[in-house]
Amino acid sequence: MTTRTATTPPTSPPRSRPLTTFAVLGALLAGSVTALTAAPASAVETLLSQGRTTTASSSEGAAYSASAAVDGDLTGTRWASQWSDDQWIRIDLGQRASVSRIVLTWENAYGKAYDLQLSDDGTDWRTVRSVTDGDGGTDDLAVSGTGRYVRLKGLTRGTGYGYSLWEFQVYGEAGPAPGGAVRVTGSQGDWQLTVDGKPYTVKGVTWGPSIADSARHLPDAKAMGVNTIRTWGTDAGTKPLLDAAAAQGLRVINGFWLQPGGGPGSGGCVDYVGDDAYKSAMLTEFATWVDAYKSHPATLLWNVGNESVLGLQNCYAGAALEAQRDAYTTFVNDVAKKIHSIDPDHPVTSTDAWTGAWPYYRRNAPDLDLYAMNSYADVCGVRRAWEEGGYTKPYVITETGPAGEWETAEDANGVPEEPTDVQKAEGYTRAWECVTGHHGVALGATVFHYGVEHDFGGIWFNLLPDGLKRLSYYAVKKAYTGGTTGDNTPPVVSGMTVTPAGSAPAGGEFTVHADVRDPDGDPVTTKVFLSGNYANGDKRLVEAPHRPLGDGTWAVTAPDRLGVWKVYVQAEDGRGNVGIETRSVKVVPPPVSGTDIARNRPTTASSYQTSYGDCPCPPANATDGDPGTRWASDWSDPQWIRVDLGAVRSFRRLQLVWDPAFARAYEVQVSDDDRSWRTVHSVTDGDGDVDALETAATGRYVRLLLTARGTGWGYSLHDFGIYA
Repeated sequence: MTTRTATTPPTSPPRSRPLTTFAVLGALLAGSVTALTAAPASAVETLLSQGRTTTASSSEGAAYSASAAVDGDLTGTRWASQWSDDQWIRIDLGQRASVSRIVLTWENAYGKAYDLQLSDDGTDWRTVRSVTDGDGGTDDLAVSGTGRYVRLKGLTRGTGYGYSLWEFQVYGEAGPAPGGAVRVTGSQGDWQLTVDGKPYTVKGVTWGPSIADSARHLPDAKAMGVNTIRTWGTDAGTKPLLDAAAAQGLRVINGFWLQPGGGPGSGGCVDYVGDDAYKSAMLTEFATWVDAYKSHPATLLWNVGNESVLGLQNCYAGAALEAQRDAYTTFVNDVAKKIHSIDPDHPVTSTDAWTGAWPYYRRNAPDLDLYAMNSYADVCGVRRAWEEGGYTKPYVITETGPAGEWETAEDANGVPEEPTDVQKAEGYTRAWECVTGHHGVALGATVFHYGVEHDFGGIWFNLLPDGLKRLSYYAVKKAYTGGTTGDNTPPVVSGMTVTPAGSAPAGGEFTVHADVRDPDGDPVTTKVFLSGNYANGDKRLVEAPHRPLGDGTWAVTAPDRLGVWKVYVQAEDGRGNVGIETRSVKVVPPPVSGTDIARNRPTTASSYQTSYGDCPCPPANATDGDPGTRWASDWSDPQWIRVDLGAVRSFRRLQLVWDPAFARAYEVQVSDDDRSWRTVHSVTDGDGDVDALETAATGRYVRLLLTARGTGWGYSLHDFGIYA
């Protein structure tokens, strides 16, 4: 799963991935069951087998190899098997064909009983003719079927020797991929995609559910008006998705992943200038799966790479970056040429998320049939960039939708402000209008994202989080089908507020208000969820303890963990629909009664970081009353931090606000003379965030003796509060 702006390259990672996905991304396998259809009456019968790659279960010796049966020499060379019944010989026709006749010219060692079989993948076979009374000589047999591979499977020999053929001839008509060849047709500014000669506009979604669930979800996608699925990876696991898509009459844009895929910050770095081993391995791997799936009726396009021209800026800079971008797009062209040599019936494209990548493709990848772009809030700018750049190839949008994290303004808590459900639905509608508005150049789109994850990213983009349909789902359906008349539609959540949004006490309560209405009058069930994505990197949605206060308001228990959390109000109508609204809340240390007698008092420590990250981080930062500053120690045990209260003072409580680099074990010690120390409290199971310690004690000096770190870093405190 990828997401980036279209016209301006970001200079820092706009969001972390997976993929995928990010899911990752799921990788996808080969072949389809051979479809048996009669050859058309008008077919021109052609010898298809001569000179083709041929293999056999065995041979009597080097002089009797399988290739001798397809060399055109009817009396001089022959294939001969070992002397047993269960033997076979197989021809690879190079592409799927309609087979109408098979002629077997036997040597004296003939087959008495045998099957003639066809296959699309060389694995799954279907018998199209069985012979049980063979008598040698020449067998001229009419058959009817389609496939790429043709096999004679011997069952019973007619002599005591093996099987021996002077020639194995297959006649028929070589044809395009099942379902028709896919072409980019037309001329400058007036292109279209065609399937079997018929116009085809891509109305698609990017694919999120597991491949195992594709047969369950794809009928729903089809009901949305979807005709195309886009993936990011293609491999041995792809076949169930392709099969399920074909069963629904849908097509698949088969993706091939190249590093650094997914834009800046993801996918690792590759040296496209010098790493020939990586390029060779990828070329070989991609060719394997093109060969496996080129005849699959669901295949629409091949898509090489995802956002790598943009992503290379995370790996290189300056002249090196330019060289890598040229080398990468040159390699994409090498892949395109290889794909075309294996599969002339399906176009090849390459996706990026920055229209600034197109000059590299224009210069280095002339064998691409069309371009591809991921673009969200700026999707209408793709047309402008294409027109200003004077490009001579059409394009398809491979990801689009509402504004992403990297495109929205920050809210009061400093995190991206997520669009509302209504705004997201409008984002899909606008994106489709921009695509279809570039008539004759933009050949369609696969919108992001047909996913069911119910997590931070899923709520932002998925059309069906947790399998529930939202306003965005119906916006896409309307775009693809023209309407949603008769559909029961989701509840609408609006006017959401969080109070206090910037200072909710850890473990305490804050209030959430939202107006919820259902257009169909269905009873609505409302839930409140929290996500710690910005606080601790946990993208899950967890239902929060909450209690109703009436009039669309709830009291919600804040997490114990500090930081900015996302709050979600989710309204379900019991009809498979959902409305979701979200705002952020900043969880802060709970208030402590009394006076902080450590505030701005002299503070010393065993060590402190001078130049790491946001440092210098001197010990005085822990007692300055500013939650944005911190003390940070060296990365070793033990360490200590000490406050001089100026005189012997009595206190009753300590509040320690930790940075993520917290203490697992430590002691609270006091002293009257800075020499003799007595321990008044011990902690052996610290877990960070806030430690509120009830510790009645007296002394002038208060010290934390830190003996075991909770992380691989040192110790770091935002606040060392001592309350009287």
